[in-house]
Amino acid sequence: MTNPRGMWDQRYAEEGFAYGEAPNAFFRGELEKLPAGKLLLPAEGEGRNALFAASRGWAVDALDFSDVARKKALAQAEKLGLSLHYEVADLADYSPGSAAPYDAIGLIFVHLPPPLRKSFHRKLIDALKPGGRVILCAYHTRQLGRGTGGPGQAELLYTADLLREDFRGMEMELLEERVADLDEGRYHRGTSEIVAMVCRKAGEA
Repeated sequence: MTNPRGMWDQRYAEEGFAYGEAPNAFFRGELEKLPAGKLLLPAEGEGRNALFAASRGWAVDALDFSDVARKKALAQAEKLGLSLHYEVADLADYSPGSAAPYDAIGLIFVHLPPPLRKSFHRKLIDALKPGGRVILCAYHTRQLGRGTGGPGQAELLYTADLLREDFRGMEMELLEERVADLDEGRYHRGTSEIVAMVCRKAGEA
């Protein structure tokens, strides 16, 4: 991972919630179109998307390499009477196993260096059931220098063409480069260039 674990622990140790308590709007809208099932949320941070999904009946597996984030997410889950399965894990070491258990995977501002990104995205395809979907929202390369959120390194930012290649073999139901006005806590705020994607694994659920 490009960003050191300590930086993320420090960010998540700040008062309040770094990216707000509400789920990402794109993720929320797309998840609400699907019947509840089993969901994977890598790099889930303080749990805003996981808690929303759990409140809608999804069985949620969350991953992040910050134990500070995990503790905040689980504390919120307890407060709201929701259940999360949340592990501390480095995405470089993630392996879905052979069961392909997931009906959906959410990648919400998960920005990875190119070698890890490519291998991780292929692993996620393996983790999906036939008919399962990946819901992705990330910063576009045009976001660099805007100051409204996202990594400061171009190689960590995405384009539609890059995602089309990473998820080749998947049915692209939606893939758009768009401008969005984000209001997600302290660190995602203002007019932003993003990429939004929903793709589906071949086969019947």
